[in-house]
Amino acid sequence: MKILQVTDLHLVTPGETLCGLDPLARLEACVADINRNHSDAELVIFTGDLSETGEEITYRALAGALRELVPTYRLMLGNHDNRDNFLRVFDKAATHGGFVQGVEDTREGRLILLDTLLPGRPEGRLDEARLAWLRDRLDEASDRPVFLFSHHPPFPIHMPLLDRMGIIEAEALYPLLREHGNVRHIFAGHAHRPIAGSWRGIPVSVLRGTNHQSALDFSPDRIANTHEPPAYAVIFIDANGVIVHFHDFLDRTAAYY
Repeated sequence: MKILQVTDLHLVTPGETLCGLDPLARLEACVADINRNHSDAELVIFTGDLSETGEEITYRALAGALRELVPTYRLMLGNHDNRDNFLRVFDKAATHGGFVQGVEDTREGRLILLDTLLPGRPEGRLDEARLAWLRDRLDEASDRPVFLFSHHPPFPIHMPLLDRMGIIEAEALYPLLREHGNVRHIFAGHAHRPIAGSWRGIPVSVLRGTNHQSALDFSPDRIANTHEPPAYAVIFIDANGVIVHFHDFLDRTAAYY
């Protein structure tokens, strides 16, 4: 099974720029690259921060860009997003208990898409209602493999400023995953960095956004935005493993001899 992850679009009003870049043009280039190279993907998952401002006009711009996308897609929310404005445009998005979250059952297992948005705050939240929903979805999956998607990483990445913007209830999340016992990977966004590793034995990955990135800076009180290349992830899942490729979709340096 091949799926794609795209994250941190940070769309602004069309025609405006963010960090000296045009987020909508970057998204359109991403969509064109997916259509050209991965139109056979079973699903594209956008893991939040769809908008920079949360304004309705940014979600309308997103809807316009996604009309060109060939594969099926699912949208998740991040800390910059606004649920009400998002749902005014994407009124058919799956919601449960007022949160934009859901599942996709595939031949390789269950994909669980979490809503970690805490309005007005950069941190993520998994309150009792969301943890209870997750517990039920894990119980339904029984002994099937589970793949978790979250805007905020529930694990430390050892960049102090970004770690302070993680999921507040990360310690409450892990026992649910351990009890299920077959969570094979956690995919996250938010950090604007290419990161891979494991958290308490569970493989994890994070990737760059489609607009600006975060500098690799381990100081405790600062982080800079950079113009490192935007990327999306090409993910292959089967019974034997999970392989994640990070694709710099604006790279035009390939040469063949």
